[in-house]
Amino acid sequence: MSNKEFKSGFVSIIGRPNVGKSTFLNRVIGQKIAIMSDKPQTTRNKIQGVYTEDEAQIVFIDTPGIHKPKHKLGDFMMKVAQNTLKEVDLVLFMVNAVEGFGRGDEFIIERLKETKTPVFLVINKIDEIHPDELLTLIETYKDLHSFAEIVPISALQGNNVDRLLDQIKKVLPEGPQYYPADQVTDHPERFIVAELIREKVLHLTREEIPHSIAVVIDSMQTRENGAVYVGATIVVERDSQKGIVIGKQGKMLKEVGKRARVDVEALLGSRVFLELWVKVQKDWRNRLTHLRDYGFREDEY
Repeated sequence: MSNKEFKSGFVSIIGRPNVGKSTFLNRVIGQKIAIMSDKPQTTRNKIQGVYTEDEAQIVFIDTPGIHKPKHKLGDFMMKVAQNTLKEVDLVLFMVNAVEGFGRGDEFIIERLKETKTPVFLVINKIDEIHPDELLTLIETYKDLHSFAEIVPISALQGNNVDRLLDQIKKVLPEGPQYYPADQVTDHPERFIVAELIREKVLHLTREEIPHSIAVVIDSMQTRENGAVYVGATIVVERDSQKGIVIGKQGKMLKEVGKRARVDVEALLGSRVFLELWVKVQKDWRNRLTHLRDYGFREDEY
C-alpha cells in the first residue's frame, strides 16, 4: 500500500468455550466464517477472520482452546496455542460476563503472564448483566493481570464493538495489507463441516474404524431459499471399513448424516441438506498427494 499510515497485524482471540468468540468474529467480519469446535480433531488449523477497511487490516486468529492438558494431544494443542500467543501483535482474552471469573480463566491468565504480547481483556455479554456487576467484574480481573485495555462489549447486540476495533488499531504496527479486501477468511467453513462429519463417524463406529478416515466436501452451496446443500465423501482405507460406515441397509450412514447435520446447522446458522457417500482409497494415510487432498499440510505439524 502506498499509504504509509496503513496499519495491519495479527490478533489472537482466546477464552473458555462459549464466551462468544465466534459471535464476535461474525459480527466484525459481517458474515458467518469458519469457527472452532472444542473437539480436539477440529483444532488442526488456526482459523483466521480478516477485517479490512481503508486504513487497516486486522487478521484474527482463533487458537486451540487453552485448557489444562489431560493427555499428549492436549499438551501438543497447548504448545500450538502458546506459540500463537508469541506470534501475534495482540491477544484478546474474552470472558463471559454472565459466568464471571472461573478456574479456566485462572489457568489462561497464568499462560498470559508468560508472554510479552499486549493483552486486552474483552468482557462479552454485558447486555445480560447489571452495570454494577460489570464494575465488580472489572475490579476482579484488574487485580489478576496487567491488561493493556479492558473493553466491555456485547458481540450479539454490537455494543462497544466499534470501540474495541478502534483500540485494536491503535496498538497495531504499520504494515502491509496481507489479504485482498474482499477476503474474510483463509480457511473455509467446509473444513469445519468436514471435521464435524468425521467426528460423528469416529464416535458412532467407536473402535471398529480407526483414525483412517478422511472427509472431503465435494460441494457446498447456499440456495435461494437460504438452505445450504452439502455433498461430502467419507474416505476409508478398506472395503470392510466401507461396509461398517454404511451399516446394514445404510442405517449407520443415515445416523452419521443426521447427527452431523445438527452440528453443521448450528455452525452455519442455516437449514442444511446433507448428502454423504463412502469411498475406498487404499492406504491413503501414507500417500502425500492424498494427505494434501484431504487437508493435511506438512507445515502445520
